[in-house]
Amino acid sequence: MLNTDLPKIITETVPGPKAAAIIERRKKSTPSAIGCAYPVVIKRGEGAMIEDVDGNKFLDWIGGVGVLNIGFSHPEVVEAVKNQAEKYFHGMFNVVTHEGYVALAEKLCEIAPVKGESKKAYFANSGAEADENAVKIAKAFTKRPNIIVFSGAFHGRTMLTMSMTSKKAYAVGMGPFPDGVYRAQFPYLYRKPEGMSEKEAMDFYIDSIYKVFEECSPAEYIAAVVVEPLQGEGGFIPAPIEWIKAVRKICDEKGILLVADEVQSGFCRTGKMFATEYWKEAGVEPDILTTAKSIAGGVPLSAIVAREEIMEAPAPGTIGGTFCGNPLACAAALKVIEIMERDNLAGRSAEIGKKVTERYNEWKEKYEVVGDVRGLGGMIGLEFVKDKKTKEPNAELVKKLVYETAQNGLMVESAGIYGNVIRFLAPLVITDEQLEAGLEIFEKAIVKCM
Repeated sequence: MLNTDLPKIITETVPGPKAAAIIERRKKSTPSAIGCAYPVVIKRGEGAMIEDVDGNKFLDWIGGVGVLNIGFSHPEVVEAVKNQAEKYFHGMFNVVTHEGYVALAEKLCEIAPVKGESKKAYFANSGAEADENAVKIAKAFTKRPNIIVFSGAFHGRTMLTMSMTSKKAYAVGMGPFPDGVYRAQFPYLYRKPEGMSEKEAMDFYIDSIYKVFEECSPAEYIAAVVVEPLQGEGGFIPAPIEWIKAVRKICDEKGILLVADEVQSGFCRTGKMFATEYWKEAGVEPDILTTAKSIAGGVPLSAIVAREEIMEAPAPGTIGGTFCGNPLACAAALKVIEIMERDNLAGRSAEIGKKVTERYNEWKEKYEVVGDVRGLGGMIGLEFVKDKKTKEPNAELVKKLVYETAQNGLMVESAGIYGNVIRFLAPLVITDEQLEAGLEIFEKAIVKCM
């Protein structure tokens, strides 16, 4: 069974001959701007494992960049999609009602930790669409034109979300961008301003929001503050709870909506169904929550959830779309949530995260190149530096690690504003044996490449 196998490379080179031929065809027929750093052509996937067209077996710690929390090809999800496909593939919700959409909206309103008693939900196709829709709703509700986002943020590649995204490597040659998007400083405590205590740094990061009010847009024109509970592309940096409390207070005082972008952190990835459950435990809830990625086990779907008064603000016809809330995707998502709750994948995420964090911290003590370990549950970042004193980012080493681990059957991916972080997003159905095998491959690669 592939889902319990361990990584194994059987070809003399990676990619093997069949994979190399397909990759060459890819180069001739698809744009290179899509990008692909991996010598892997998938034939099938089960659990946390990929088998390529040459028979090599790779352990996947990328999980489709957070899409596969439930793993590849979960048989119950496959069956749910098959059953729906036998009835109908498509039913545009703007035209006909299909019960799967309604049932999934009801379930998300039940479990999403957003502010308010009466909630509503609706669906789009991608994380970028969900974030863009959240901004649309916030503007409709507040009647305000502007938003605040943060350094290190990633919200997507649509025109609006490219402007919201901090790293402009994702937007080269794509401007001009929409106005009304202003940026404050996210609390990246490992790289806080030199000489500042943690408390002073926290005040600095909070003050940066007030600087937006002073220098960019008065608070009365800000519709929403959009924040990732745990930054993904920015380097797997958790938002400190005390900072979130301060942001919530500012929003309440100024009549601004707080939007939590849980596109990557949702669906058991952080040891909770949603990372904002940690906020709720601290007495803080967002006004709007966006989520996608692992919601439907790999079928394209995203969701926007908010209290009823916010959701009823947009004018008729301004939200929705042809494929939004596709019946196949809704069937998959309902089954994904059922399995996650039944099998306690949030608890498994916390267990995996504890093991990985302990091992990473051992490496931090052993190796000068390991600068920081951080995350929540099974969403963990390992930041590499040239030396611990200067904290100079070591993107070169990370590139080598991505290559070296793949040659030995482990797929890892970089992140971070400097490209010097390796992210851990392994499917939460990974076995203990697979996890240990991956950690061994990774450590050997560090020793070889540093």
